[in-house]
Amino acid sequence: MIKAEPNLAREHCVPLKGAEHALSPNEIEELRQLVAHWTLSDDRNVISREFRFPDFHRCVAFVNAVAYIAHQEDHHPDMEVGYNRCQLRYSTHDVGGLSRNDFICAARVDALESP
Repeated sequence: MIKAEPNLAREHCVPLKGAEHALSPNEIEELRQLVAHWTLSDDRNVISREFRFPDFHRCVAFVNAVAYIAHQEDHHPDMEVGYNRCQLRYSTHDVGGLSRNDFICAARVDALESP
């Protein structure tokens, strides 16, 4: 059983290397409930979410905010950016799957939507 922080966005990423840090399917499901808008890939190695915006400027502002989070946490998503949308994908390549860091960053990104 994973210790699930009620507010995952308050946690910080820690450097991880090695398959022993990859989350189990049960741990993934438990953490995914805390970032309910994110989709789990079929192979369970990636979480993703698409964000939509009214215009290009707000999309780019969001991308810059995500870049700041990525730099601060030293954990970087794959991004696909269009005129008014941004697709984010998190996976921890150094562990060969999902780690707690992916869910921390997803929660931090979700917090950008809070008023």
